[in-house]
Amino acid sequence: MNHDWHSQWIWLDGEWIPWAEARVHVLTHTLHYGMGVFEGVRAYKADCGTAIFCLQQHTRRLLESAHILGIKAPFKAEQLNTIQIEALKKNQLESAYIRPMIFYGMQDMGLHARHFHVQTMVAAWRWGTYLGSENLEKGIDVKISSIARYAPNAAMTKAKANGHYINSMLALHEAVHDGYDEALMLDYEGFVCEGSGENIFLVKDGCLYTPDLSSALGGITRQAVMTLAGDCGLEVREGRITRDQAYTADECFFTGTAAEVVPIRSIDKRPIGQSGRGPITQKIQALYFDAVHGRLPRYRHWLTVI
Repeated sequence: MNHDWHSQWIWLDGEWIPWAEARVHVLTHTLHYGMGVFEGVRAYKADCGTAIFCLQQHTRRLLESAHILGIKAPFKAEQLNTIQIEALKKNQLESAYIRPMIFYGMQDMGLHARHFHVQTMVAAWRWGTYLGSENLEKGIDVKISSIARYAPNAAMTKAKANGHYINSMLALHEAVHDGYDEALMLDYEGFVCEGSGENIFLVKDGCLYTPDLSSALGGITRQAVMTLAGDCGLEVREGRITRDQAYTADECFFTGTAAEVVPIRSIDKRPIGQSGRGPITQKIQALYFDAVHGRLPRYRHWLTVI
């Protein structure tokens, strides 16, 4: 990962605070219990100017996540959108990763948090390709994790919640420890679910397959890729996928705001297709980068140009 943490300003509860001074107390409730929600949003230096990809969709999911967890968000979508735009301007960023978060502050300890003070922050910084720029072409090696994805009634899997990512980190740490680049998690019934922070697509006989959303998070990049695929004549099917179907796919790739579109060259040391970026993956990847950089007028509505 390539990032530069040294932006100038972070927005916290209505104020712009110098980066080094944006602090919370060690007894902040979310630090102890993980009850908070966040988003990861990308801005690109596009042909039409600095452009935030799917800003409204990310903010809507942030607020929906808070609603799912019973957190009363202090700010409305329009306010949060404006703050994220301002974070780019104030930090003089042409391309960036934006992190809004809604969380419980320091008021009391214990699990009864319904009436606690809710805080909101927005930060932005430069962040390169999450899984490595070279892997956008050559692909990554993936391990099916022994850590299962949460069942939907064990954790609210449609919320992008802070605490959920313990599950993802355990899976990723296991994979990296064993010499892989990323983890692929199965759901509570043993079907292919998602990566530690990405959705997955398989290509078989010219058709795209992706797990349904019974346990996986509804990725915004996932939806964009499904739209791009459909618009260029590819059939996309959502449903249950077994691990052996993944092993025998012609192509596989991950999608996500951080990961973007990255090919999978092997799963559990089994080469996928020709063990690299296949032609359909390459086509989808090229369309995606053209769209987020404003080169395709058809998808300009995905962009909020600064």
